[in-house]
Formats: sequence, structure tokens, C-alpha cells
Amino acid sequence: MRFTQDGNRLIAKSGSETIWIEPWGANSLRVRMTKEAIMDANDWALIDKPEATTAKIAIEDIELIEPWIKEEDRASRAQKTQTASIQNGEIIAVFNGEGWLTFKNSDGKILTEEYWRDRNRIDRYCVPLRVEARELKPITGTSDYSLTLRFEAYEDEKIFGLGQYQEKVLNKKGATLELAHRNCQASVPFMMSSRGYGFLWNNPAIGTVTFGTNRTEWSAKSTKKLDYFITAGKTPAQIEEQYANAVGKAPMMPEYGLGFWQCKLRYRNQEELINVAREYKRRGIPVDVIVIDFFHWTRQGDFKFEPRDWPNPDAMIAELKEMGTELMVSVWPTIDSRSENYGKMASEGYLISADRGLNINMNWMGETVFFDATHPGARDFVWQVSKKNYYDKGVRIFWLDEAEPEYGPYDFDNYRYYQGPALQCTNIYPAMYAKGYYDGMVAEGQENVCNLVRSAWVGSQRYGALIWSGDVSSTFRAMREQLQIGLNMGIAGIPWWTTDIGGFLGGYVEDKNFHELLLRWFAFGVFSPVFRLHGERVPHIEPEQAVIDGVAQMMTGSANEIWSYGEQNYEVMKNYIDMRERLRPYVRECMKEAHEKGTPVMRTMFYEFPEDSACWTADTQYMFGPDILVAPILELGERSREVYLPKNQLWKNPKTNEVFEGGQTITVDAPINEIPLFMRAEKEHPIYL
Repeated sequence: MRFTQDGNRLIAKSGSETIWIEPWGANSLRVRMTKEAIMDANDWALIDKPEATTAKIAIEDIELIEPWIKEEDRASRAQKTQTASIQNGEIIAVFNGEGWLTFKNSDGKILTEEYWRDRNRIDRYCVPLRVEARELKPITGTSDYSLTLRFEAYEDEKIFGLGQYQEKVLNKKGATLELAHRNCQASVPFMMSSRGYGFLWNNPAIGTVTFGTNRTEWSAKSTKKLDYFITAGKTPAQIEEQYANAVGKAPMMPEYGLGFWQCKLRYRNQEELINVAREYKRRGIPVDVIVIDFFHWTRQGDFKFEPRDWPNPDAMIAELKEMGTELMVSVWPTIDSRSENYGKMASEGYLISADRGLNINMNWMGETVFFDATHPGARDFVWQVSKKNYYDKGVRIFWLDEAEPEYGPYDFDNYRYYQGPALQCTNIYPAMYAKGYYDGMVAEGQENVCNLVRSAWVGSQRYGALIWSGDVSSTFRAMREQLQIGLNMGIAGIPWWTTDIGGFLGGYVEDKNFHELLLRWFAFGVFSPVFRLHGERVPHIEPEQAVIDGVAQMMTGSANEIWSYGEQNYEVMKNYIDMRERLRPYVRECMKEAHEKGTPVMRTMFYEFPEDSACWTADTQYMFGPDILVAPILELGERSREVYLPKNQLWKNPKTNEVFEGGQTITVDAPINEIPLFMRAEKEHPIYL
């Protein structure tokens, strides 16, 4: 391998392979590799010009000798080659004489290094398996490549982030994760390592990552290049901020994002929704946002209210605003073949296309195809229609559902976008979906855009995307899984995150066990970035007519207001809403930190206390902002639990004002109307009156 320097960029070449390594913000490097004559120009998540830094680049000539050469012949059989290194602040990348990379921090500690098992002419250790660290393999008959990148595994390494996966494991060491979006799954491929670095797989292709005991392996099924970002820091907070500087930060959360959001599947008409809002107002319960869910429209893809059910949305929205409540409206990216917009969008190339078979992406409540969110023209067209039919009437929050998109089935090899084959770029779809609405709303002069989106990729946060965890079940198991999801989404750079309080599927309104789950989840919701009640409550209420004017009519779920579950449960939930209101100034400060630094609102224990080894394994409790320790109840019938209090800190129970020394595990009572909480003792936040 031969090396050259081009300004701040180290360039390595070996045959048809070209590698670029260059500074990409403070203490960070970007690595790209191609086998093409020209490096692919897509920047994917790294679209901002990085902070200017000066790299230290060194290139050295060395001699390599095959390990089997006799001592007396070594001088004559030596082969000339080069090594090279590039340093940007706290991070150093070093090529050895074989051409493989090691990453170190400024103290010389190895952060990670490439995994390769081939001949070795440096230290005579020879493993002739011909396993390389970087593989771009041509896909026969195409101009594309399959990609594999391998790193060494470390027994002591803990790995966090990666996005949203429905499992209870916080530490992803040992996991295999699909790099693809599905309903309830969002791939946001940034990992933070306990070894002091963060790593972004800057590639929206379908693939997998495995954090094995023998090696770490990233793969993409079809791509043009290798592209990743790696950053080093002394603390998790430093790593997170450097990553956020590279991929973007959330806007400032608008004021209506700080309080309680009321939602259900689904308010069927204007009268039903406005009466719910009026009842909350009558009871003196503040509601920041109320939601009109799906199938309020004429047809999928029309992006407008059905006038039969919503005869005067302008007046409804105006009344809601007088109450201090914003209206959020659900839109889907599905375009029905009978939609008034289908012909225009099809003729302009604004729809996703299929490489084979009928071009029907989803066959649920109509034969539909998704609009192509990677197409700038398609994004603008959908926004302009939404602006006319929603925004101009006063809607300022959109619910961008089906954002994966939710193919039926997920045959990623069959779909093609403006950006390219779905196999190469489909993971960017939810970010581009959010971008279309964000750009349109900003162009109208709106500040602090916030839209609810059912999936995310790296950088979604810059477009005001509030992610929720999808259609999860109404079970304690699901609630337990949501805890690690929220924490890992924060590490992955998505600070705005929420769940359907009570779960979405299977919540029977008369079931006492569900009531208990709902109260425990409601308490968890208070200490989530956004506090939102939603769900498909059972039994369902079927429509009076199954089809009207050729359009299938959608059922609705049972009532899901806080008074729908009996007076005792109502009082508990009302008190929790009051608690969230008292915390509004604190939540606002947390959102400000997320906006300015990319800091998660929900934080793993080690994020705040990295020097405390016990905090790296504390996976059923977390910090809500910098000061409040939250230990949710995650099991049916549980009335107490253990809580670890980080060392070198005094902790106060805000309910009893008892103060405890840190560095110990204590048992805390948890009656059905309480969630275990502790605060840094020197802080004062009005959690309880």
C-alpha cells in the first residue's frame, strides 16, 4: 500500500482500492474507501462542513520480510512498503505495513483495530485464512458492491446506541442487529463504546452489524463505497457532542412539546375530538396537544380532511388554540391508486417503483404505493398539498406515520427510489420524509418545528423529528423494552423520543392488570422526553358502514382519556400530569441542552457518572436530565424495587426528603400511585408539592 497526502487528507492506494482518511470535526475522522475511479459523492448523514482542524500526517518507508525467510537471506529478500498515520486531536489512525488500521487515543490506548487474518510480514505471526478487514466485492453483472468491515472484539467492551430494537438488552455487545427499518424498529447506526470512542456507519444500505465475541462485523448488501465516522473523547458526553456536531442537532422543542399529549386510535369526527378537548378544559387539566389519527381523510394520498366527518376544521383548530392546545394531524406516505394526486405523482416519477411484479407497496385499506421521499420534487409536492389542506387551516404539528416505510412484505431488493435501489439507500427514507415537512414549515416562517415520526435514521433530529417506538404491545415486557430503546435512541443522537403510553396493541379497558400497566407506563411517560397517551384500546368499535363512496371505513378503539379507567386511576394520572407541569421549566432546560449540544434527555446512568463502574451495568434505571434519577416499575404486582445510587454524590428522595449517600443499592417502596425517584441532593426541582 502506498500513501500520499492531499492537504488534510491521508490517501492510501493498493491496486484499485483507494482510501481517504481526513479530520471531520474535533477529535474525529472520516474514513472512505472505493474501488471506483472516483469516490462516490454521497455524504449521507455527514452533510455539514466539519469544524476546521489541522491533521498531523506522517508517512514512513519501511521494509517487510516474509516470516518464513531464513535469517541469512532476510536482508536481500526485504520488500519496501510504507506505514502512515493521521492524528486529529484525541484520535489517531495508524496503517501498519500490511495496510490495516488501528485507532488510538492521544494517550496511545488502542480504541479499536481492524480484524484481519492473513499473512503477516511484521511480527512473523501468520494466519493464512485470507480474511481481510475491508471487503468491497463486486456484485456480478452490476456496478455495485457488497461490503463487509471487520474490527477486533474486546471482552470488556460495552456497546450502546444503534437505534430502536425491540429487546430488553441495553448493552448491545453480543447482539446481531438488522440495519433496516420496520414497524417498531429504527436503525440509527451510531454506537458508543465503553473504550472511549463513538462510531457511525455512514451508509443507509440494508445490512447487518454483529458485535460478536470473536469480532465486530458491519455489512451492506449493496453499496458504492465504505464510509464511516469515528470520534474519541474522555467522557460519553464529549463523544456525544462531537457526534452531534457532525450529524446535526434537534431544534429547540416548542413549548407545546413539554406537557401532556392526548391521543387514541382514533377520534372519528370533529364533534368527538372537540368534546374531549372541552372536557379536559372543564376539568382544569392542561393538554398541550390533541391528535387526529389516520383515516380521517378522503382517500390515502389526498392529504385532506373528509368533510363529512370534519366539516369545519378551521373553527375547530381555532377553538383548540384558544384552549392552549395544538392539533396534530396524521398523514401517511401511502398514495392510493384512486387518489386525486396519484396521476400527477405517477407521471412525475414521485412514487417508489418496483423492479418486478405489480407496483403495490401496501394492500391495507386500499391498494397503495409510497411516495418517494428521496425525490426533492416529491417532497415538495406532498408538502404543498399538506400545506393547502392542513397547514393553512392552522395545523402546526404533523404525525408522519408509516415512515419506515412499512412495506408489505419487506422485499427491499424489489424497490427503487430517485436516490437509487432500495437496498442501497432505503434507510434514509424517514429522514427525508421528515425533511420534506420541515423544509416546508420553515419556509412558512415557523420556528422550532416538531413532527412525530415512526422511524428515524442518522440526522433525523435536525429535521425536528420526534420518534416514537411504533405499534408495541400492551404488556410489561414491551414496557421494559421501551426503556432501553429510549436510552439507546438518545445515545444514537435522537433526543426527542416517546412511546404509546400503555402500549398500542391489546389494552383491554376493563382489565385490572392493564390498568396497572397503564399507571406504571403513565409514570414512565412523565419522565420521557415527550409525554403522550395513545393506544388501540379494546374492544374495538366498528363503523356503521363498512364502505362509503367506495372507500373502506376504519374502526376505532375504545375510549382512552384519563377518566376512561375509573375514578381512582383518573386521580393518579391527573396527579402525574400535574407533576409534569411542575417539571416544565426543568424539561425546557433539558430540551435546550439537547438543542445546543445533542445531549439526550433520557440518559443512561453511565452518561452522567462514567467513573462509576456500576453505572455501566445499571440498565433498569436512568437519569431524566442531569438531576433526576428514575427507577420505573417494570413488573406486574411489583410494589418495591432496588435502586442503585451513584457514588460520590448525595441523593434525596423528593417525596420524603430523606438523603442517602451514593455508592449503595437501596430498596424503595413503590405503591401503585408512585414511581421511585431520587434527585441530586443539592438540586431543587418541584416534583412533589
